[in-house]
Amino acid sequence: EVQLVESGGGLVQAGGSLRLSCAASGLTFDEYAIGWFRQAPGKVREGVSWFSKSADSTAYAESVKGRFTISADNSKNTVYLQMNNLKPEDTAVYYCAAGPSGMGYPMLRVYEYDYWGQGTQVTVSS
Repeated sequence: EVQLVESGGGLVQAGGSLRLSCAASGLTFDEYAIGWFRQAPGKVREGVSWFSKSADSTAYAESVKGRFTISADNSKNTVYLQMNNLKPEDTAVYYCAAGPSGMGYPMLRVYEYDYWGQGTQVTVSS
């Protein structure tokens, strides 16, 4: 059974940092890419970042480039999202997701993923 568990969300002031974790079980990073998504109230879920071990590649949405960094600890089967210089518009529930890694291109669309975590709330105050 595949499980994805996010942690690390919280309340932070604008300009601050948070590191989100996505602990994965029941899958390997060789077979699955991991994506981070977020959903703010009243808005659609949007792709934030993508990591593929098989492609040795990462990707970011334009809105977070230069501020967010995705990384993985293969020994812990965990993917991280380091978020720096946070802005109030980053406020959302953040989800990690797993999808087949053989797409050959950055996966930042909801429909490209098969498994989802429960989400963790990030709130950035101004």
